Amino acid sequence: MNWKRLTGTEQLNQLEEESRVKRVLIFKHSTRCSISDAALGRLQRHWKEENEEQITCYYLDLLKFRELSNHVAEKYGVPHQSPQALLIRDGKCVFSQTHFDIDLKQLLNA
Repeated sequence: MNWKRLTGTEQLNQLEEESRVKRVLIFKHSTRCSISDAALGRLQRHWKEENEEQITCYYLDLLKFRELSNHVAEKYGVPHQSPQALLIRDGKCVFSQTHFDIDLKQLLNA
């Protein structure tokens, strides 16, 4: 997966513009959580290169950027969870999953 690192609120404007062309995935990851590691690993194992045409992927390390993670939760109206996958389309969160419910097939079909 070609992750773009989400590190600042100014990137959210760019992300929203991208979401008008194709869907954007924000993966909120806790580097201290084994469930988060497992969910991330499963997502990466099932990812295929052709998925890049459908979804742009952003990775948010919520331990380093907790304030940004809180801002994302507030902006998109989705309560904070970890791990969490948010699918953004046309500037809005249209689908979200958490923990072991994070499933690439469902993200692609959402």
